[in-house]
Amino acid sequence: MSNVEIGLASIAVILVLIQTGMHVAIALMAVSFVGVILVKGKFAIAGALLSQAALDSVARYSFGVIPLFVLMGVLVGASGLGRDLFDVAGQLFRKFRGGLGIATVFANAIFAAVNGTSIASASVFTKVAVPELIRQGYTPRFSVGVVAGSSVLGMLIPPSLLLILYGILAEVSIGDLFKAGILPGIVLAVLFSVAIILMARFASGFTGVSNRLDTASIATSEMLLKSAPVVALILLVLGGIYGGFFTPTEAGGVGALGAFLVAQFKGRLGWREIGRILIETGQVTASITFLIIAAHMYSRLLALTGLPNAMTDLLATWNLGLTGILVLYLIVIILLGTILDSASILLILLPLILPVVEPFGINLVWFGIVTIIAVEIGLLTPPLGVACFVIKSNLDDDRIGLSDIFAGAAPFALIMVVMIAIVMIAPWLALALI
Repeated sequence: MSNVEIGLASIAVILVLIQTGMHVAIALMAVSFVGVILVKGKFAIAGALLSQAALDSVARYSFGVIPLFVLMGVLVGASGLGRDLFDVAGQLFRKFRGGLGIATVFANAIFAAVNGTSIASASVFTKVAVPELIRQGYTPRFSVGVVAGSSVLGMLIPPSLLLILYGILAEVSIGDLFKAGILPGIVLAVLFSVAIILMARFASGFTGVSNRLDTASIATSEMLLKSAPVVALILLVLGGIYGGFFTPTEAGGVGALGAFLVAQFKGRLGWREIGRILIETGQVTASITFLIIAAHMYSRLLALTGLPNAMTDLLATWNLGLTGILVLYLIVIILLGTILDSASILLILLPLILPVVEPFGINLVWFGIVTIIAVEIGLLTPPLGVACFVIKSNLDDDRIGLSDIFAGAAPFALIMVVMIAIVMIAPWLALALI
């Protein structure tokens, strides 16, 4: 086998191993190790090269942002802020047709700004929003669909673990990525809300609501009390980064401290709960660490095989241009999203595509936002649809099947495709705040 053939075979083997149930990091590491042996012909060289890749991947200051933001997100979840946000949003949008659906989107968007993962958002709002949506007369399909759709905001609106992962893999400023995700995240939330209003008016059979909501009124003082901790955390973290007061890594530490104080003030932190939070933070951080190490190992293998250069030469002969390459890349991401999770797609594709697009002089921050939106569509598409599976596992209603969740999330997945087109046509949307 030639080196390029080894590179192509490595992709196929990784996909097969992941589909058989092997953890993506283990699959990447194993294939990288064997691949380097095949290219270099020596076991010792493979061991030395890959061990150095492992060291280089985590021995950097920016890596410290991961455990800090993970800790912040876990503390926010433990403090019960999701329920408070939903109550406030429900009051704000109670006069709109489809208002409780809009409230779910709004609450998810704000929760994303202090959490960082779509999976956590899906888990929290499945328990908080779905029962209330159904009680208010919305169909079960729409109720779970709006939670699934709006949960993807957690990976676009900063702080986002997926943006952090992209920044480390692509060696792009995480602070710039955080700033770039704000406007697209807000626009996507607005598109979701407009779609809900239109569906409630013209497709009431899908949403199951035709009249305005009749929710109980909440006093202004109570709304302020419930929303103040979240607003304070957002201003503390994003305001600090955008204002240049501290780096993203420092913001993670400050945010974690702020979330700890909020949870402590709300009386949610006993010693047992603190222990659970620290264990969960360690587990998530360790998992992400292994993914990053595996990605750097795989990048070394691809560089040795020359596959990225071969792809560049091949695409040059096709005369696709940058737009054609981007469209092809996005189609591949969406297709892979049906069988792989978000992190796996980034780990496999970025080492291949970055050498191809960098000669065009594109802004890698903008490219990252486009990539993240496309990757997040995979959370809503069958058969894998991780967000949909998370919702199903957290549901207490056996009447709602997995097919209902996928069907309910379909309109939101289509809106995300529209969002990709908007960001590609108007790059300034992602770059205006940088």
